[in-house]
Amino acid sequence: MREDEDVRLMLAFRDGDGAAFDRLFERWAARVLRYLERMVRDAGAAEELAQEVFVRVFRARESYRPEARFSTWLYTIATRLALNELRRPHRRRPHDSADDEEGRGLRLAGELPSAESVAAARERGDAVDAALATLPERQRSALWLAAVEGRSYAEVAEMLDTSQKSVKALVHRARSALVRALEEEAA
Repeated sequence: MREDEDVRLMLAFRDGDGAAFDRLFERWAARVLRYLERMVRDAGAAEELAQEVFVRVFRARESYRPEARFSTWLYTIATRLALNELRRPHRRRPHDSADDEEGRGLRLAGELPSAESVAAARERGDAVDAALATLPERQRSALWLAAVEGRSYAEVAEMLDTSQKSVKALVHRARSALVRALEEEAA
């Protein structure tokens, strides 16, 4: 099982195997970064937070205990850092990065799509991004972790330090709000 491998790697790192940390970083860095980008909506801040997540993993190696899945522990660290970042006063008015378009290129296999279909897909993606940005942080976190990362409600509850019932409500409210926002956008 993949999670068993992650716990094994973390325990090996705890016991002094530096290559195990490198392997964990390779396995999780891209996913953590993607999650943080959606949370804080700023690529630069997300990169800094992703680095901080792994700095904290590195520092916590001696005290690590496999009481939960490694991914749950990792996303808990990432979620707390993201929420702290979003509470900072300078984050109240996020701005669009000049680099946004470079990072959003579509990677399609096979025939190249028409310019119209690429433009339409970008518009839909921008509409979804805009709708996600309007969600409260906890709803956005719960929805991302459950729907995109495929985490169970129990795992999300642990990551967000809440109950499964609360996670179900957060995800439901987030999905409903997204549907409403996208319907309004289409109208």
